[in-house]
Amino acid sequence: MPLNPNISRFIREHLDDNPDQLLWKKNDYPDNRVVIAVEQIQARENIKDKLPSWYACRDIFYPSKLSTEQCSSETTALYKSRLATGDSLCDLTGGLGVDTYFFSRQVGKVTYVERDELYCESARSNFRALGATNIEVVHADATTVANNVFADTYYIDPARRTTDNKRVFALTDYAPNVLEIKETLLRQGQRLIIKISPMADLSAVLQLLPETTDVHVISVRNECKELLFVLGKTPANQTVNIHTVNFATDSEQRFSFPLEEEKDAQPHYTSHVGTYLYEPNSSILKSGAFKLVAARYGVEKLHPHSHLYTSDHLVEDFPGRSFHVKEILDFSSKLLKQISHTIPKANITTRNFKLSVNELRSRSKIKDGGTVYLFATTLNDGRAVLVRAEK
Repeated sequence: MPLNPNISRFIREHLDDNPDQLLWKKNDYPDNRVVIAVEQIQARENIKDKLPSWYACRDIFYPSKLSTEQCSSETTALYKSRLATGDSLCDLTGGLGVDTYFFSRQVGKVTYVERDELYCESARSNFRALGATNIEVVHADATTVANNVFADTYYIDPARRTTDNKRVFALTDYAPNVLEIKETLLRQGQRLIIKISPMADLSAVLQLLPETTDVHVISVRNECKELLFVLGKTPANQTVNIHTVNFATDSEQRFSFPLEEEKDAQPHYTSHVGTYLYEPNSSILKSGAFKLVAARYGVEKLHPHSHLYTSDHLVEDFPGRSFHVKEILDFSSKLLKQISHTIPKANITTRNFKLSVNELRSRSKIKDGGTVYLFATTLNDGRAVLVRAEK
């Protein structure tokens, strides 16, 4: 650990203590070992479910609580590690080192680059504790070493906050600016993997990164967590392949397609809600595969802008949530005044509807939760309806 041996030993001995009770002992020691130990306890708690293999290693030191909040999860880091090709990889924005570590399990030689010296010290110690002997730690800024560190694959997760902690969304505002260094990296290596904010617009980013060959949209338990753009040495007019994955509690939902195929897809639209209703997972919705998912799985789309699908026969492998339709209710103000008598509690979703979820709850008095699902949407003939369903 990047601490003296006495403090390191104290931390290991007290990792299972109650942090509030431990703080009462702060004045019993001449140094700040209690405060540091409490920070480590809290940091470990942050990654207990997120990074179980790191949580199991009691010798890992976390340079800050923030590092555990911003780092990749074990699930997403493992997925990313499979994207690395070649014999060497350089992680230009090392941070806590989670991605670097999982890349090292896939690639023979890995370089970790980080501009914060404490993070570098922590990374060296942590990689030793984890048995990762094929990682070189370099204390430097990504921009300054771009010309000096050679690798088959480069990975970069640029900071999306300013120095005063304000969130930025434009690719040009990321630090480091990937648009300024991508040509150098692609000239030296074979591919560049860039992690982008899950809030980013895919089409806008693709215009800025014409070297993109593949885009990976990663969700965990139906929450979109990461967008990965893979850039290669191919011509700017290549087909871009989109890969979506949702890591559900007990399964993986995957759906991949060439971008052009979505543009050419011809789904069948309907105003009839069948026996089953389908809602694509968040990765598919983020990818924009609204038409293709209907064509691939043989389901009908309720409206060009509703992004809900239906069929009379259950499609068991649909990449999203499936529901058994119980009732179709024509939407009206009169219905809103009465509906809570028969449906006092429900999970409400709106798709292409004139009211928000909060407005529907406020006007209908329906409480959140329960086993009933209400989908407020618009059908292909323009009718506004509420679909009552069960999972």
